[in-house]
Amino acid sequence: MAHRPVTLADIVAGHVSLEIEGFDRIYLNGWVPALQTSGQVAGWLGWRGFPIASPAALGKISQGFRAAVRRYADGNDIPWVIFRKGDRKLDVMRPYLEAAEKAGRSEVVAIGEAREFQWVFDATRKEGPDGVPWFRFYRTERLVTCYYFYIHDRRAGPAFIKVCAYAPYPVKVWLNGQYAERPAMPHRVVAGCRSCATWSRPGRCGCSSSTG
Repeated sequence: MAHRPVTLADIVAGHVSLEIEGFDRIYLNGWVPALQTSGQVAGWLGWRGFPIASPAALGKISQGFRAAVRRYADGNDIPWVIFRKGDRKLDVMRPYLEAAEKAGRSEVVAIGEAREFQWVFDATRKEGPDGVPWFRFYRTERLVTCYYFYIHDRRAGPAFIKVCAYAPYPVKVWLNGQYAERPAMPHRVVAGCRSCATWSRPGRCGCSSSTG
């Protein structure tokens, strides 16, 4: 009769006095389901009002997104950090996270800008019979701009949301695994008021422009 070899697990079985299972950090990946194929990209650009679905159109959208992120940072006095090659991003952002933790604030503590290789859309060009060019989109690896929104939450601790500024705009989220293991906590929906910059229950900030 054949016997299986004795493993380390067999040796320590019955002798382990403490066993802990848990997640230290959790990474979540996000994507736009309707921007995963060449046809979807072309259809989306047409919906956005571009007469020709081209890489130039994607570039204009990317420029608009980058400008919007900068306006968001400037309008909310959020520090802007440019990551350099070789930087340990968490170490660079640690002073901002620790300051928010010490003050007991839940907020976006800083926005980091980085140039990274990502899988994005490029296109090949061909001339149509009427002389109008058309493009076929394909996935390739390119050096593009990515933004890291570093966040501190009073209950959950540090986290970040990474967004690629070029189509198909992949997203990555990092968060504290210990918090994610806790039972769901009761919460209430809040609404932000653009005018007085407060967070409250709808209609409770006293400002007529409060929205739900």
